[in-house]
Amino acid sequence: MNHEEKLESLRRQIRQLQAEAAALESALAEGAGGGGWAPPGYYTTYHILAGMVLGFIGAVSSLMFNVVGAAMLGRHPLQLIQVYLTFPLGEKALALDDGFTLAAGCCLYLGTGMIGGVPFHLILSRWFESAGLGKRFVVATGLSLGVWVVNFYGVLSWMQPLLIGGNWIVEQVPVYVAAATHLVFGWTMLLVDAWGRFTPPAGSFARRAQA
Repeated sequence: MNHEEKLESLRRQIRQLQAEAAALESALAEGAGGGGWAPPGYYTTYHILAGMVLGFIGAVSSLMFNVVGAAMLGRHPLQLIQVYLTFPLGEKALALDDGFTLAAGCCLYLGTGMIGGVPFHLILSRWFESAGLGKRFVVATGLSLGVWVVNFYGVLSWMQPLLIGGNWIVEQVPVYVAAATHLVFGWTMLLVDAWGRFTPPAGSFARRAQA
């Protein structure tokens, strides 16, 4: 084998090693990018959890709205919680001023908001993700008022008298307060909805397309 043949053999070996190195780098990049774990369609589980988090934020916002509003009118800051606690405790909850019980009532209120945030976020993120702000605002407003009407007049108006013996929530919470509370919750959900959107890892769409 002459000198030129030896050089050509070395060049072939170098090209082969370079190809193998490129293949290894590609495999490492795919592994670092998540391996294409992201679901191909709507990530329902993620959005359910996101809806709970955003629902908590919406509940905090609506509760603060009521606390500030009640204080401005010279009423007990947690009057809304007192009224809501009449469902398990009855009429005595209206005069309740025990800090621990009211704190527990606030936790129940926030927990209810977390549950209520799930359908809000699912609807906004699945069917109105690319809709304009005006349309999404109308949807959020309609959902908020719909939840209020169903909860107050479709459920609580007969369930609380049947189970507790009084209709304090529907009677004690003014219509404008109940509507405004639900609207603040819904509008807050709309405002923070983008925080709960799922963004697939970089490269996952390309890997799914190649598959």
